[in-house]
Amino acid sequence: MLNQPFNQVDNKLLAGLQRSDRLALVQRCEPVDLVFGQVLCEPGQRFEHAYFPLTGFVSRVATLRGQPPLELGLIGNEGMLGATLALGVDAAPMRGVVQGRGSALRISRAHLRCELNASAALMHTLERYLYVVMSQLAMSAACTHFHQIEPRLARWLLMTHDRAHADHFHLTHIFLADMLGVRRSSVSVAAAALQRGKLIGYTRGEITILDRAGLERASCPCYTAENAHYTRIFGGTRTRRA
Repeated sequence: MLNQPFNQVDNKLLAGLQRSDRLALVQRCEPVDLVFGQVLCEPGQRFEHAYFPLTGFVSRVATLRGQPPLELGLIGNEGMLGATLALGVDAAPMRGVVQGRGSALRISRAHLRCELNASAALMHTLERYLYVVMSQLAMSAACTHFHQIEPRLARWLLMTHDRAHADHFHLTHIFLADMLGVRRSSVSVAAAALQRGKLIGYTRGEITILDRAGLERASCPCYTAENAHYTRIFGGTRTRRA
């Protein structure tokens, strides 16, 4: 647990709570480091902890036997991992793996339940967040089916940029292929096109965002629509330019 309460945290879900609810929850948390590649949960296994990312971010990954993993969303400081605990559901719906190293606040399943029982505002916040997650999953499925690889890659790079707190981050060809549900060769073609447009720099998995505005223009409309939906529910914005 944290030794001292603090009035503000860098997680937007927690920051949106009233001070008393926020401090009560934060006092139950412990700060942890998120390590790149760390698996925080597996589908069907019980959540032992929920995570509120501060500077790191986590991928939601769907897994099917005999098929490569498919990433369906990212969780940064706009959200949390383990929100289904608010529904009384202990089992993780999909894999949670750290894609961006950084920090998070971690709370045990038991302590989160205590705070949910004590705070109607916290319960309401997590219920609204679950609605946002459902919308994100639906949009990701539609985007994967209908949109071309290059604009989808631009969208995912923007989503990563929003959560990475830097213009430079690491994404391997393998992860990008999983992220888009395509072959690695297709990722190479799409990334090369964005490089030729001087929107990104990409060398051996190291990506640098060179032209944020241009990348937004190259993205499919799902990026703007998803951010607008989050804003309607929670106010403000979750984009990097906030």
